[in-house]
Amino acid sequence: MKLRRPGPEDKQAVLEMLTEFSISGSEHDGGIWKENEDFHYEDWLQMNLDYEIGLHLPDNFVPAIQFVSFDDKGRALGFLQIRLRLNDLLRHQGGHIGYSIRPSKRNKGYAKEQLRLGLLEIKNKNIKKALITCQADNAASRAVIIANGGVLEDVRDHIERYWIDLEEEG
Repeated sequence: MKLRRPGPEDKQAVLEMLTEFSISGSEHDGGIWKENEDFHYEDWLQMNLDYEIGLHLPDNFVPAIQFVSFDDKGRALGFLQIRLRLNDLLRHQGGHIGYSIRPSKRNKGYAKEQLRLGLLEIKNKNIKKALITCQADNAASRAVIIANGGVLEDVRDHIERYWIDLEEEG
């Protein structure tokens, strides 16, 4: 698995993944796009660049880096977004990283590896402790977070809040 910023060459792979998320009605945490409008891939790429440097951020958004994970054949596997700082909303729910795996590729270990790669990226941004959250009834996400070193701090309004120490050797 490779985790990287999507580019123009990834259009078909990302569009296929978006379609799968849409058809399944599945959550796409870590993948941000305006669903109420016609989706234009090139505009989405520009929006990602803008958000990364803090331009045109919607209310309650912070600068963030959009990643997509790909398999060795170039098929898009999932989204991962790194939020470069926390605001009050993200401290409560959302945390530093949001992620999801396309429905047809779940339960195969991809989420665990994708989060591991995301944690390496966030560590490179000099963030020493990462907050990762999940719904209290999401056993799969909980397992992924714990497998990556998550330590439960508390549960707020059915949202589990885990911290991962990025300074520990491991």
